[in-house]
Amino acid sequence: MIASFISDAQRALLIANGRKAQVQEDFDPLPVVKLFTPDAGATWLLTELDEAGEIAFGLMDLGLGCPELGCVELSALDALRGLMNRPIQQDLHFRADKPLSAYAHEARLQGRIQA
Repeated sequence: MIASFISDAQRALLIANGRKAQVQEDFDPLPVVKLFTPDAGATWLLTELDEAGEIAFGLMDLGLGCPELGCVELSALDALRGLMNRPIQQDLHFRADKPLSAYAHEARLQGRIQA
């Protein structure tokens, strides 16, 4: 499954991070990509993909005030639509400046991802 909201270079880095996370217990990478729903309040900061490139890991905020770390299938994101039926988009201006754990800590304090 090829998600249009992730570039080939990002996909390669996400998979490389996924491999590293399998062998390094304290691995805490910078987020590779920030995704969002333009017509809903959801945001994802993704750091890793499984070897098949189907399941991503990162910080997820569905706009309900309780962001959390976890996994999501890219096919589910690809199928997701907001209130005006608009698909997920990538924030092309996002540049990670801290590891995922720092974004997660801030998001829990604020009740939403601020990136």
